[in-house]
Amino acid sequence: MDFFVELEKFFGSELFGLVIMPVFIVLARVTDVSLGTLRIILIAKGYRKIAPMLGFFESFIWILAVSQIMKNLDNLYYFAMYATGFALGTYFGMFIESKLSLGEVIVRVITKYDASELVSRLISDNYNLTTIDADGQFGKVKIIFMVLKREYLNEAIQIIKKYNPNAFYTVEDVKFVREGSLPGMNNYPFRGKKDKINRAFSMKK
Repeated sequence: MDFFVELEKFFGSELFGLVIMPVFIVLARVTDVSLGTLRIILIAKGYRKIAPMLGFFESFIWILAVSQIMKNLDNLYYFAMYATGFALGTYFGMFIESKLSLGEVIVRVITKYDASELVSRLISDNYNLTTIDADGQFGKVKIIFMVLKREYLNEAIQIIKKYNPNAFYTVEDVKFVREGSLPGMNNYPFRGKKDKINRAFSMKK
């Protein structure tokens, strides 16, 4: 009985109200918003099996945080902690997704200089690419298209900068790719280490 009395005193103490509860609200919001950000990104990239599981935990943690806010509607301090957790959760969600490097991207390179060395290097490194000769505003240009795993994007950009430092390039997310539809698509720049995760959990549709 004494334990419950002490526990009740602890929950009613200033330490709990001013430190522990605000920290709980912030951490809960950081967690559920991070999960929500990841869930939306995974849905956009086609990972439709894992997204509902993240949604379950996201909503469960959100209810825990909101329940504390509803008990203290006159406490602006808790409101501020709630908003802080939301902002931090958005940031951490994007940070985690960037580190996971999920999905594929298409890289378009446009250069008016000789791109033969760049193309040869990319081909020698097993990148899947297509080249097109085109006319630009200032003359002849070479356009290079590549589809690759996001985890190899920085490596590909470094190669582009090395051989054609002034090349113009764009990068876009690819929602769906039919594997094997391009020659050499089983080469390592396309088959990233994340494929092992995809096969193990069958996350993609």
